[in-house]
Amino acid sequence: MSLELPDIGLGTYRMTDRDECASAVETALDVGYRHVDTAQMYDNESFVGEGLANAFDAGEVGRDDVVVATKLDTDNTGYDDAVSTARESRDRLGLDAIDLLYVHWPTDAYDPEETLPALDDLVDDGVVREVGLSNFLPSQLEEAIERLDRDLFAHQVEMHPLLQQRDLHQLAKEHDHYLVAYCPIARNQVADVPVLQEVAEAHDATAAQVSLAWLASKENVVPIPKAASPEHIRDNLAAMDLDLSSEEVERIDGLAGREERIVDFPSAPWNAA
Repeated sequence: MSLELPDIGLGTYRMTDRDECASAVETALDVGYRHVDTAQMYDNESFVGEGLANAFDAGEVGRDDVVVATKLDTDNTGYDDAVSTARESRDRLGLDAIDLLYVHWPTDAYDPEETLPALDDLVDDGVVREVGLSNFLPSQLEEAIERLDRDLFAHQVEMHPLLQQRDLHQLAKEHDHYLVAYCPIARNQVADVPVLQEVAEAHDATAAQVSLAWLASKENVVPIPKAASPEHIRDNLAAMDLDLSSEEVERIDGLAGREERIVDFPSAPWNAA
């Protein structure tokens, strides 16, 4: 991999207030984040771009130090739409190139024979540096990996102690791509899990921080918690300093059977008949 993802990134889902979003991005970069994630569907790429520009202008961080990711909306995955809207996303973000472009969902206009060549061509044209997929089933993921001319860089999915994505994690290790975990604290439902409460108490931390540390302990896994307030942004970053023991990791691994999905989508592949 020519590009590397830091241990944690900032998610911006539902950040639709311009000032809040731009401020969160700027704060995150100021305190040490180096990975920012957005999407066409979030309708906030220009706000993220504003936060990036503010941070770059202030000299808090250099452009080459930050990985910026966005995703094609479900209606924008035909070849022509993928190529044109990716360029529009790049412009809204205020970048010369998007570091990582995902297919958000393998639904609606998604067609492997059109979408994947568009991703390859966007890299060849310098619009995008690396390509990713999001919310793919294992079979869809393997088909896409086979069709892409270039190596898959990342696959983004919901992942947390209550939805451990072991099959997709195994594929990430086998194919050497990142598994990027959104909703990594299960909208704080992890706070109600006794195992996580006990581990958190032992580290004078929160269950959310333990969840993030558990994810970061996994090979090829990078969590991207959404946070808007400076306090939460800093708390999430501090989770990277938690050193969970192998026994604690195994206890959390033991929750794998719960399989509790938080985020859903009407045409999600796991809902297909």
